[in-house]
Amino acid sequence: MRIEESKPLNIKDWSPEDRPREKLLLKGTSALTEAELIAILIGSGTKKTSAVELAKKILLSGNNSLNELARLTVKDLIKIKGIGEAKAITIVAALELGRRRKEQDPEQKPKINSSKDAFNLLKGDFMDLPHEEFWVLLLNRANRVVKKKRISEGGVSGTVADPKIIYKLALEDLASGIIVAHNHPSGNLTASQTDVDLTKKLREAGKFLEVQLLDHLIISNQKYLSFADEGLI
Repeated sequence: MRIEESKPLNIKDWSPEDRPREKLLLKGTSALTEAELIAILIGSGTKKTSAVELAKKILLSGNNSLNELARLTVKDLIKIKGIGEAKAITIVAALELGRRRKEQDPEQKPKINSSKDAFNLLKGDFMDLPHEEFWVLLLNRANRVVKKKRISEGGVSGTVADPKIIYKLALEDLASGIIVAHNHPSGNLTASQTDVDLTKKLREAGKFLEVQLLDHLIISNQKYLSFADEGLI
């Protein structure tokens, strides 16, 4: 009895979590193999070879080393069956970007050592605002700012700050600490009972999630009040 050879499985026939693009969206770039990342770059394989299988051949041409692969030219790559000029150019360009990134010093993120540092980083965002806004600084373990984000804006006398939204952002960016801030357009730097209650709620939620609330600033023009400095946290 003759057994027919099975045809290569097309990527479209794979389960969504195994397709490179879908896998990247579901699990992030770190979950993908080097072959899967290259498969995303080249976009498609051939009639008999999937994009991932073709990507493995590309890696093999560089002895499974990205450093060696980066030394190959467009002419070298188009010798691989299934790789045309467009795909070869895409691979060479991507590896060149990686090389240039490696040469550059990582951008130094601002470090927060005091309430004054946080104020200086935020004061421009609150300058001359006629309404209240609520912002958050997300910090890593070294107290360097990972992200600065406006949470909400409101009227002259108040704005809503939802702890769930604040800590959702913190968890997404793997922040170790947060500093929150809002402004008082009236110029009054006195913390209201609402401000105090919100600070307590954020502090307790942070303890549970292991994301420390480091400070809460109330900002008005060129002045500010720090809950941490005042012993209110």
